[in-house]
Amino acid sequence: MAEKNESAEAPVKAPKAAPKKTAKAPAAAAAASAETTTVGSTETVKREQVLKVHHLRPAAGAKKARQRVGRGEGSKGKTAGRGTKGTKARYTVRVGFEGGQMPLHMRTPKLRGFKNPFRVEYQVVNLEKLAALYPDGGDVTTSDLVAKGAVRKNEKVKVLGTATSRLS
Repeated sequence: MAEKNESAEAPVKAPKAAPKKTAKAPAAAAAASAETTTVGSTETVKREQVLKVHHLRPAAGAKKARQRVGRGEGSKGKTAGRGTKGTKARYTVRVGFEGGQMPLHMRTPKLRGFKNPFRVEYQVVNLEKLAALYPDGGDVTTSDLVAKGAVRKNEKVKVLGTATSRLS
């Protein structure tokens, strides 16, 4: 029979040196840590621990429990901090209640009419002013009126009034 040659065996892997530990955040450390398991005597398999949503918890002291009132005769029990008797002990007062006085929303008059949001504002120019600006007559344009300082630019103009002298 043939004998086994010792040099033909597979070489045994030496275990790797453990990495240096550094200070990390708890969540980062949990996500980055790896679990090493030994299978047989020669192979090592690494499984990373994955950070999962159902493992998350709020930080200590981040959540404060709501104080339950009126549950037994301990702190905030029995009358639950409302005192004894009276309207405020039995139920809440409605919003706007002024103790029987006529409330503000009933004292003020009703809104009459409305304000048109699409109202167009015009700059008024009287015919007498036009007669003074154009003594010789001619065509009147808004750009001329702006140049002469009679109206502001980028606004609509309306001509009103009567003139004693004849305009041409």
